[in-house]
Amino acid sequence: MPSHHLPLLLAAYQHRFGRDVEAMSRHLIDDVAVGWDELGTDLLDDAPPALVAALTGGEQWPSRTLDHLITPDGSPPVRMSVTAETADQQDMQWGYVLHKEGIEVISLLHEDIGPLVDWAIDPRTAFSDHPAAWSSLDPVPAIRASRSAPPPSAPATALAKAGTSRPATRR
Repeated sequence: MPSHHLPLLLAAYQHRFGRDVEAMSRHLIDDVAVGWDELGTDLLDDAPPALVAALTGGEQWPSRTLDHLITPDGSPPVRMSVTAETADQQDMQWGYVLHKEGIEVISLLHEDIGPLVDWAIDPRTAFSDHPAAWSSLDPVPAIRASRSAPPPSAPATALAKAGTSRPATRR
């Protein structure tokens, strides 16, 4: 869902990968044998602690790949390739395409293309999870510009509460 994945991907691009879309593509696409089971907070390495707390509510979880798959015939699993034809078969609802100028978010239930989210957008921006909101003809559906942060004198626990909670089902 965009409300979960976009903030992680935007922060990863801006901090962990130093605004290098090629390095991010290698990590997320080229260096993975099969695919991703879950994107974790390790994508937030090198991000400021306050940003990490705002995005995760203080939780930490690792990224996990699908390397543990066992095929019905015992053959090694193969890389997951998502196309317009295979998205339905793989029960995919969202697609994220890395571009030099931003990340394209595709609601696979509605369209084959989606709006481009600029890499410079604040990762604390709250995004809609409603598939119809992600039309390629409309602006990026940000619910609000960015999640509000407490004044600098507030303790870190207050900052963690400022972000939305991330239940396990949303990962």
